[in-house]
Amino acid sequence: MLATTPSAGTAPAQATNTATSNTLRLDGLGDLRIGQPVPNSSTWAERGAQASDVCRTASSPQYPGAYAIVIDNTVQRITLGQRSSLTFDGLGIGATEQSVSVKFPALTQDLHKYESPPAKYLTSPDASPSSAGVRFEIGADGKVKLIHVGLMPVLAYVEGCA
Repeated sequence: MLATTPSAGTAPAQATNTATSNTLRLDGLGDLRIGQPVPNSSTWAERGAQASDVCRTASSPQYPGAYAIVIDNTVQRITLGQRSSLTFDGLGIGATEQSVSVKFPALTQDLHKYESPPAKYLTSPDASPSSAGVRFEIGADGKVKLIHVGLMPVLAYVEGCA
């Protein structure tokens, strides 16, 4: 999990604590929790065609532009997309790479799979299969295109369930 000091380059404590339902946190979004099944009473559900029987996606009308990747009935990742107005620790879609790097200076950088530099991925160095991390996808314009929170290796998937 991310440490709790911004100077360490990781998320402050409020990113991991229960916050408003409009904030993506390391532990989840609303009643959806990383590492747990989708709650039966939740507004999160599978919608539309699915890529496979093992890896499924779920969305909620309560959170436009967000979706979850569910593998073996366990939430592995939550993604904020272009239509989302939600934030992770105050950063949302359209934030600058600089603002992400200032808040989280220890994130590791990887080349973007489909876009030319300066597009890149900025990822929690301590994300693992048992500890949630964050990944910011930076576009060629230097701005956040997607924000993911979840467990490795799914956190680093670049094509949804792949």
